[in-house]
Amino acid sequence: MNTIFRKSMLSVAGLAFAGGVFAGPIAAHAATPAVDAKPVAVAVQSAPKPQGDQSHITLNDEQTANAKAIIAATKKAGLPERAAVISIATSLQESKLENLGHLGDMNDHDSLGLFQQRPSSGWGTPEQITNPEYSTTAFLKGLKQVDGWQDMPLTDAAQTVQVSAYPDAYAQWEQQATDLVAQHWNS
Repeated sequence: MNTIFRKSMLSVAGLAFAGGVFAGPIAAHAATPAVDAKPVAVAVQSAPKPQGDQSHITLNDEQTANAKAIIAATKKAGLPERAAVISIATSLQESKLENLGHLGDMNDHDSLGLFQQRPSSGWGTPEQITNPEYSTTAFLKGLKQVDGWQDMPLTDAAQTVQVSAYPDAYAQWEQQATDLVAQHWNS
């Protein structure tokens, strides 16, 4: 029998004895419902460790402002920090946190904005997709539809929303995204 369980049971027995002594014989024999005392495990959830090798880029003022915009949109949507980490890591992979317009021949189809969302895939108009709050909200709407996204590896959650040709690429940005959220969540 483990120590915590044994101490819990002794405490319960001690309380029952003390209750019988102080309340008198009538109270001690009164009909009371049985209590099934079992030890309870308490789970403390911590942020998952980043998967694989991590990448890092130095951000300019525009990129930092875009990270802050993603955090603000996440908070406005009422979602936790983990959603902001997934969103920022996704944007780091898709655009390096740059709000990309049309890139001509370098464009990946008609992908635009922080998340490289495509108007032709129903993400919104070019004007909407290049608005950081709108594009983040659209990404988060997709993320909320992923069952268990809070507990899955970042790259799996991001890939389920983005449907990228490079599904494992998001993982490399998890540490930088985590650091950005930790730095700016309460600012």
